[in-house]
Amino acid sequence: MSEKSKLLWRCRRGVKELDVILTQYLESEYDGSTDLDKQLFQDLLDYQDPDILRFFLRQEEPKDKNIARIVERIRR
Repeated sequence: MSEKSKLLWRCRRGVKELDVILTQYLESEYDGSTDLDKQLFQDLLDYQDPDILRFFLRQEEPKDKNIARIVERIRR
């Protein structure tokens, strides 16, 4: 299984909106991202769904500034 296939599997979340947001980023932006952003995206996928959802809904900012940066990039 390729790295991207594994990431696609990890983008499948319990919340449909997160599936869409994360999968869209993976398919359209991930390949052109820096190595740091790729790692940050993978780190973001380690968070629990409720936390990620709060980040995207701007209800809470990630404590880790690097995670906050990748969340903002995905929002755009």
